[in-house]
Amino acid sequence: MRLAFLFLLVTLTAAAQTPEGSPPVTDSEKMADALRAAPTFITKDATILDWPATKGGEYRVLRKGTSEWNCLPAFPGYSHDEPGCFDAAFMLWIKESLAGLEPHIDRVGIAYMYAGAWVPNKSGDSNTPRGEDFHVGPHIMIVSPHENQKEIQSFNHDGSNGMPYVAHLPNGTDLYLVIPLHQADEK
Repeated sequence: MRLAFLFLLVTLTAAAQTPEGSPPVTDSEKMADALRAAPTFITKDATILDWPATKGGEYRVLRKGTSEWNCLPAFPGYSHDEPGCFDAAFMLWIKESLAGLEPHIDRVGIAYMYAGAWVPNKSGDSNTPRGEDFHVGPHIMIVSPHENQKEIQSFNHDGSNGMPYVAHLPNGTDLYLVIPLHQADEK
């Protein structure tokens, strides 16, 4: 019964989410934001986390899950709403990278970002002027152990042309592969 109530509460909260572009502030807004990052078969059993208050700090649990997946709301202080869901390997890679450590993962990691992400428009191939932020639509990301980095370095580095591309976290050097499912302006 509690689980059904929680599911109903989260569903209603998602429908009443803060206006587009506003970052989630309350725990219920953060949960609703995180839950829109991936398909239901991922989010229904995922742990919902909040970002640490300090670099290298603890991730606060908003909802304990039963799978290896972790979903997070938009990164605090960032100008765009980009929630994500991450398997255990990708989550470890994020935690270590953002804490300023060299990431040590031993297997491929997968992440979902159904709300998309924003990247600088390098190509000018879209309706977004060159140099402004381009909204990459829903996508899947793949990170691999450091020793496999050479395999993905030759991929496109421009996320604004709609093709799969590689990127890295701020202040990071390890690349991850981004596979767009469709462009943000497509229905």
